[in-house]
Amino acid sequence: MDLARQDIDHASLTKVEQLCLQYADRMTDTPFDVDDTCFERLREHFSETQLVELTAVIAWENFRARFNHAFGLESDGYYQDDVTAPREDRVAQS
Repeated sequence: MDLARQDIDHASLTKVEQLCLQYADRMTDTPFDVDDTCFERLREHFSETQLVELTAVIAWENFRARFNHAFGLESDGYYQDDVTAPREDRVAQS
């Protein structure tokens, strides 16, 4: 998410990838912050069916991440920082 939290102008990403990352970042904001301009730009590259699938994938990942974080479920260690670190008080004791 480091790229998503920056200005989203990373040389290794295509313009469409940057746009998708910006969309995901805006969908994850609380409150939700996807304006008409963002959606119009997405429509230049994706069909309605593709937009539904993209939106569903982003929403699912957001749900999964928040659910896991609420229960203190740990990741597989691919990425971790102070925000994603599990909360010890929520980890179930065996």
